[in-house]
Amino acid sequence: MAFIDEIKIYAEAGRGGDGVVRWRQEKFVPKGGPSGGDAGRGGDFYVLAVRDVHILSKYKAKKEFYAERGEDGSNKSLHGKNGEDFFLQLPIGSIITNTDTDETWQLTEEGQKIMLLKGGYGGFGNEHFKSSLNTTPMEARPGADGDKGNFQIELQLFADIGLIGLPNAGKSSLLNTLTNADAKVGDYAFTTLDPNLGDFYGYIIADIPGLIEGASEGKGLGVKFLRHIKRTKMLAHLVSFENLKSSSPAGMLKVYKEIRKELEKYDKKMDLGDEGLSQKEEIIILTKTDAVSDQKIITKVVKEFEKLKSSQKTKKKIKVFSLSLFDDKSIKKLQDNFTKLLKNK
Repeated sequence: MAFIDEIKIYAEAGRGGDGVVRWRQEKFVPKGGPSGGDAGRGGDFYVLAVRDVHILSKYKAKKEFYAERGEDGSNKSLHGKNGEDFFLQLPIGSIITNTDTDETWQLTEEGQKIMLLKGGYGGFGNEHFKSSLNTTPMEARPGADGDKGNFQIELQLFADIGLIGLPNAGKSSLLNTLTNADAKVGDYAFTTLDPNLGDFYGYIIADIPGLIEGASEGKGLGVKFLRHIKRTKMLAHLVSFENLKSSSPAGMLKVYKEIRKELEKYDKKMDLGDEGLSQKEEIIILTKTDAVSDQKIITKVVKEFEKLKSSQKTKKKIKVFSLSLFDDKSIKKLQDNFTKLLKNK
């Protein structure tokens, strides 16, 4: 199922029912008078936050949504039934924009509901207009239309840790190891085309599809997935030892700096300032250490990356780990550090 993180819809709240002109006609009541009941109001249109990042795919084919119309008034002064409210389920992290008015709302927690459109008021029946001066009113009022509008819905994932890095850096494999996720893994670039989520002891880890040089300008999978990193609490930047040039860490440092450069460009482009992606707390994970047979080289590379702490533009902390998914000790060390860092958030 394709991951959908942006849709456009048209929605209407329910129209109010119509009031009616009716007369009381009962035996032994020769002058019954007016008995037309008022109508019910139209249903309101709500959005409701749910914990399902794939739910937008349900609306791929259906793009128009309507709350229920109010019921008309009836004879014997009976009031029409109110229309049912409509609840459109959207994933947590959704940003809803009314493109007609530029109003914007955000869904930030499960169960949150926001009324976007108000239903129309029900009309009055002729009994409503009865008075001492008007004992036989012929007037009834129709119901009012409900609010309507066009909306753009954009999903920005909420996650505690966002896994970033070049394609094939080992993000999906790490997500599968740390969580109960079942992300697709392959030995080619862009195996992951959609963000994958995993549960890590109640914390959410998101595997963001591989970024490349020029991502901030839309190359590769581009800014579509950069925006998903905006709401993560911290970043885990994966750099593979497959990028090692001979015994020099230069190739790995170059790869790391490419992605950092794209984050900084995106911050500048979106004018994010101190709230930008490049300012988030970061863990550097040097993956696929099993590709290197000499432990001294691994130690050398780790030390070179640790030097970034003093030169990095971000004021946030940086931690560096080397990791092999075949080494239980290194995985346990990373798990413990993830837990410690997240608890301090």
